[in-house]
Amino acid sequence: MSQGKLSIHWEGEELQLLPEKSIYLPKSKALLIADPHFGKAAHFRKAGVPVPESVHTNDFIKIQKLLNDYPSETVYFLGDLFHSDWNTSWNDLEVFLEYFPEISFHLIKGNHDILPAEIYRSELWQVHESTLVLERLLLSHEPLEMIQEGLLNVCGHIHPGVSLRGKGRQQLKAACFFFRQNQLVMPAFGRFTGLATMKVQEGDIAYVVADKKVIAIDFKE
Repeated sequence: MSQGKLSIHWEGEELQLLPEKSIYLPKSKALLIADPHFGKAAHFRKAGVPVPESVHTNDFIKIQKLLNDYPSETVYFLGDLFHSDWNTSWNDLEVFLEYFPEISFHLIKGNHDILPAEIYRSELWQVHESTLVLERLLLSHEPLEMIQEGLLNVCGHIHPGVSLRGKGRQQLKAACFFFRQNQLVMPAFGRFTGLATMKVQEGDIAYVVADKKVIAIDFKE
């Protein structure tokens, strides 16, 4: 089990922010993952860019370790599970998930989840077109503008990051969980994704993923 996790609370809900760029909900025994973008490597290879499939294999290994370390009954993918058009990497994903028959897998569709409906095999997937309420959490892919009072919108899509400066004027961009008011944007789980530097405001909190730890940075001004 990760030693670098950081727990936050919302309306009695504990959210464990994990350095593996995912969230564990102990009350619901659920794991949240955003933006894995499986299949993206194959798309790049098709375009002539030599990206190895091991990019995704490492993400499978990471999911397997998370499920071994955190007792989960459900996994919620918050969109961009698979990168656009079908390729054989989809078969690899489904074969991998079949090793966990006791776990229910949900997909809240994102802008890259454009596969035909028949591709999502009913015995493996429960698919949600836009949002899903889980206890006091409102799960979505893209950040929502309208959020019901008392709910925390947990979402992805943006691939948030922040720029950090060291004592020697070094500048480092790191992935983060980004909290603002009643919204928590998750970092992209997939290794083959970029970062969007967030424009911080007073009151924002960046839970930065660095050195296998999650560290809170509170922006007071």
